[in-house]
Amino acid sequence: MPLESAGRDIRAGGAWTPLQRAKNDVLWALADTLLAAGQRLPLPTLRVLGRALGLVAHALVAPARRTALANVALALPALDLRARRALVRRCFATLGEIAGETVATLGRHGPPALDLTPEARATIDQARAEGRGVILPSAHLGPWERVAASFAAAGVPLVALSRESYDPRFTEVYDRLRSSAGVRVIWRGAPGATVRIVRTLRNGEVLGVPMDLRARVASIGAAFLGHSAPTALGPARIALRARAPVVVATVAPGGDGGLVVSATRIVADDLRPDPAGTSTLTTRINDELSRRILALPHAWVWMHPRWAAPTEL
Repeated sequence: MPLESAGRDIRAGGAWTPLQRAKNDVLWALADTLLAAGQRLPLPTLRVLGRALGLVAHALVAPARRTALANVALALPALDLRARRALVRRCFATLGEIAGETVATLGRHGPPALDLTPEARATIDQARAEGRGVILPSAHLGPWERVAASFAAAGVPLVALSRESYDPRFTEVYDRLRSSAGVRVIWRGAPGATVRIVRTLRNGEVLGVPMDLRARVASIGAAFLGHSAPTALGPARIALRARAPVVVATVAPGGDGGLVVSATRIVADDLRPDPAGTSTLTTRINDELSRRILALPHAWVWMHPRWAAPTEL
């Protein structure tokens, strides 16, 4: 999605210029038409079309392709140029296929829920049994919306913390996508968001927070895929202050070649709710997310400009 400048970002109280409004209206009209048409197509067709569109984007969107290649070269230096190019091409195709699955979900004929591994279920249940809620950092790895839906389908009370889209019309689509799967959402910029976060944890529920991308939030530099990257410090700070357990969960390779949802608890009992503790816990979360991305490198968003200066120290 396009990024708006701070003064023109309506999420921050700004306003679009007439040119921006015209551009965003065209983008929305195109997206709305494609979504409406796509929801009538069967899942296999949407997967194929999504994969094809991903390959088209790989061929035509040179800036995103260059960013992906640079990121892969940084994080996976052992790969030669040919291998890097192959991985980036597969990444675009995979994410396109996932987008096709997401459109199918909006049409109520999406893919089935993923299985939670027995270990993941036990980890979540044990963490919830402590009665202080659970902070669940995750990543844009594989079908991440399907991961959230799979938790809800398994009876896990998941509340996703998300940032609104630059265009409120897309925010409504995301809201419909998640609510139809039984996933509640706390929009970060909405009034009362902080109160809802506290209430979620006090109710013993699970607060899902994506932590793998650079975001316009208070961040610190923490190792990610072997290199310092600006990482949101909020999840670690909330967890330590609320004494809530931290469980990282994403898709993972399954035994039959498919995907499952796995979960790992992050040790935090030895940390204090101070800047040093927050930094250490953030690094531990990043280490686990990095391990998971390296297990499925073709399914992560390498075209995201991940390595940049922190938003706020």
